[in-house]
Amino acid sequence: MTKFQAIVIAIFLVFIIIGVAVFATYKGGSSTKALPTIEVWGTFPSATFAQLLQNINLTRSESIRINYVQKAPEQFTKDFIETLARGKGPDAVLLPQELLLKHIDKVITIPATILPERTFKDTYVQQAEEYISSNGILALPFTIDPLVMYWNRDMFTNAGIPTYPKFWDEFGSIGKYLTIKDENSNIRKSALALGEFRNVTHAREVFGALLMQAGNPVVTVTSQTTSDGVVDVAESALANGSIRGQDSSNAALNFFIKFSNPADTDYSWNRSLSQSQSSFLSGNLATYFGFASELTGMRTKNPNLNFDVAPFPQARKGQNRVTYGTMYGLSIVRSAADPTTTFSILSNLIPPESQTFLSKTTYLPPVRRDLIALGNADPYLANFYDSALISRGWLDPDAQNTSAILQEMVESVTSGRKTNFEAIKDADTKLNSLIRSI
Repeated sequence: MTKFQAIVIAIFLVFIIIGVAVFATYKGGSSTKALPTIEVWGTFPSATFAQLLQNINLTRSESIRINYVQKAPEQFTKDFIETLARGKGPDAVLLPQELLLKHIDKVITIPATILPERTFKDTYVQQAEEYISSNGILALPFTIDPLVMYWNRDMFTNAGIPTYPKFWDEFGSIGKYLTIKDENSNIRKSALALGEFRNVTHAREVFGALLMQAGNPVVTVTSQTTSDGVVDVAESALANGSIRGQDSSNAALNFFIKFSNPADTDYSWNRSLSQSQSSFLSGNLATYFGFASELTGMRTKNPNLNFDVAPFPQARKGQNRVTYGTMYGLSIVRSAADPTTTFSILSNLIPPESQTFLSKTTYLPPVRRDLIALGNADPYLANFYDSALISRGWLDPDAQNTSAILQEMVESVTSGRKTNFEAIKDADTKLNSLIRSI
């Protein structure tokens, strides 16, 4: 080594030592601004949200701070509107899709420059596309809870039936073995609970799934150009003045009501029976259509019940596999003090690592396609993952009133007061009126 080389190396060593010392002692300038605390309201469980936030902050040098306020679903709208009227309110809301349409005028869409539609579709399951509007993204998908089928293994085994039905038409052949009547033709055990709204748990969601399997989206949201620009307009699709809408609704209605018709060979349910979930837990109902989130609670209520979980049944000749799903999404409120910062903070709740933790905590499938593609060895979650991919829903103007409209449609036909066509047209008119009233 020459003397010159030795001098050059020495100079570099000095610079390295100085650099290490600078980074080791750098504390950040006084201009460094910590992220503010944002407030989020929602109907999602606060305990689970707190767990997620705590887990996220374990790996962050700078904690994100969210004041999450849980509201009862029946109280949310009243409190939200009253608070906004006083010039206050949360920066964001965490709501199921059943509440979003009612408050769509109070949230900010995330523009394509920040979250492109192509990126959104590639990242999240198809049900998330309910959040795509003409002006941007209405919400960031958070959780999904698909409708599945719980089945009583003992009832199936005792009837000599080896496995659960995958298609609706299978209930015709197995129902005669699973539905048991006494000498007075009173139903004592049932194959499935369909045909009524009053004592079918989640009747709105189950009937909605049948409609969507038949090709009817229930509620459509389309963009229209007005004097104020491009706006999103919701409309009922039950009849929708089209042959397709009428035929799909008619097919779903006919199938649904036949199980409560004593003259039909598939008769297995009536209004005198207890709620379908209670009947299933009592061992008197062979199949129960409920949400994935109900699994743990049902195990607790009757630990001795020998049941399993299967996908929601499908139409054998249906073009698309569909089940109903409840999706929670994070929307930025127009009253947010700093929408850009709010989006930045909310973005920490939805990356893969956050979604993985949330899925483990809630025992629900993730909303991200990349995580679902990894699969899951858990036999229940494997089913839930598959169901999340085929889950669909709609932006409902008011879930309680929509349920009442669908119930009236069903009961007006089963009572003989209206024809299918009359009942569907009447329900379509009422649903459109409900949409316009929000």
